[in-house]
Amino acid sequence: ATVRHSQPMLSLENALTLGDLRDFDARVKRLLKSSQPINYFCELKLDGLAVELVYQSGKLVVGATRGDGVNGEKITENLRTIRQIPLFLKEGAPERIEVRGEVYMDLADFRKLNEERENNGEAFFANPRNAAAGSLRQLDSAETARRPLKIFCYGIGECSEKGFATQSQMLQKLREWGLRVNLERSRIAHGIEEVALFHEEVLALREELPFEIDGIVVKVDRLDLQTQLGATSRAPRWAIAWKFPPRQAETVIEEVRLQVGRTGAITPVAKLTPVKVSGVTVSSASLHNWDEIGRLDIRQGDHIIIERAGDVIPYVVKSLPEKRTGREEAIPLPTTCPVCGSPAARLEGEVIPRCQGLDCPARLRETLKHFASRHAMDIDGLGERYIDQLLRLGLVKSVADLYSLTKEDLFRFDRMGDKLAENLLAAIAASKKRPLASFLHALGIRHVGVHLARILASHFGSLESLAKASREELTAIHEIGDQVADSIVRFFQSPHNLAILKQLEKAGVIPEAGEKKGETPLTGKTFVFTGALNRLTRQEAEAMVLERGGRAAGAVSKKTTYVVAGEEAGSKYRKAVELGVPILSEQEFMEMMES
Repeated sequence: ATVRHSQPMLSLENALTLGDLRDFDARVKRLLKSSQPINYFCELKLDGLAVELVYQSGKLVVGATRGDGVNGEKITENLRTIRQIPLFLKEGAPERIEVRGEVYMDLADFRKLNEERENNGEAFFANPRNAAAGSLRQLDSAETARRPLKIFCYGIGECSEKGFATQSQMLQKLREWGLRVNLERSRIAHGIEEVALFHEEVLALREELPFEIDGIVVKVDRLDLQTQLGATSRAPRWAIAWKFPPRQAETVIEEVRLQVGRTGAITPVAKLTPVKVSGVTVSSASLHNWDEIGRLDIRQGDHIIIERAGDVIPYVVKSLPEKRTGREEAIPLPTTCPVCGSPAARLEGEVIPRCQGLDCPARLRETLKHFASRHAMDIDGLGERYIDQLLRLGLVKSVADLYSLTKEDLFRFDRMGDKLAENLLAAIAASKKRPLASFLHALGIRHVGVHLARILASHFGSLESLAKASREELTAIHEIGDQVADSIVRFFQSPHNLAILKQLEKAGVIPEAGEKKGETPLTGKTFVFTGALNRLTRQEAEAMVLERGGRAAGAVSKKTTYVVAGEEAGSKYRKAVELGVPILSEQEFMEMMES
């Protein structure tokens, strides 16, 4: 269920440099018509999930996520399981108050949770923020209760009686009423230079903190000035987030291993001396391709600097040639596949070599993973652990072999019981009737992802029509160029692929035909999505547009009809403002789709 916030939970504008912060300070002074230094309340910017707690007569009655800022997802029962959230406020609390806070997970608890998931054969959480968000969105509140979540409260929405005049006084009151706040690591700064000192101090202490932060939040301390400054449609004018630069660390490339993907792409991956970055131990990083290796002058044995982009994905920033000993080795371009030994070749216009072996086990493993994935055939339960056992036991030679598996085959797996076997076979059987777009994505045609698969399904309506399509017919479709058209034509001309399609058809895999679209309410309209959506994924939102005849694009231009802005919308939002493109909140987008 959704909950409408009585006062919007707005996002914050970002500052990346001291210059950005000084611009913010100048803007505040200009709006207040003041030349005097402003008192700012500075606090840590936790990297968690924003929530709202509604207390009526001292009792917690509703808990919700921030959502799109206007409407949030009701998660009251899950929030009740967090020990630091009081179910009842202490004496003296207002008759009604809406408290805003950030739910997070300590780094030590995050590492322990991932260890448990590894032992259970479950996928890791990429970072503590994802772990906190995933924990709060559990359907079973008992599962949320088992997750070590915490909260810091930082503000309020509607409040029946205040009795405080500043941000700092408000947090002190929240503490008196039994709510957890982070006053000890906050500060009142008298002017922007003191804010800069606080930022510098926190940045130096960052690695010592038990939780993830990605910056500081700077707020005008006086509440009457906050009211006077007001807000835009997406952010308050009295606050800004000063983000930290991405974290970097020095380590050594111990070995370069070659990974083979489902299309045969051979990617160099650096195995590193383990090093902590953003509280997470990093032991590998992609080197992408040999052009990138040459550009960065990377050799096996090099000292390198790595960075976690967005504090999630590690990549190599540069090598440190001044630390070379003479024992470092060049990383040669492979001429054969490291797994099956087939020739590896770099096709014209490409930067990566590809294995040419159609029966390569590494390619088959990645093909099976892709085929079973959520936006493809969505075979629930068929993860890496079971795929590896299928290959080890020689039970599958192609994706079509999945549909001939028996319970007896599955009983040969490690730790496979009767119920698990039944569930997996049921999930495989259910996938036989997937929509055409999902089936096309599952086939793994080069350059055809979720988005283009939906366009093809909508345009051709059936697999047979697409298989017969000429290059000219394909390039006549908006968003399909020569490279994609050639790839599709080659796929359906391949005897290997045609044999697998025949086997799938024989096994009863009959994708539901796509409905060819005529004129619809969204025909001719282009949507661009930016920021994090809360009620659905980016792919689900784009699917809603495509299903109604519209187009989802990746960049904003004068031809864009709408930009849909989620949390922490960035450059696309600013581009839309510059070009005068209408901007929708997630809630407004949902209402448009439902109308």
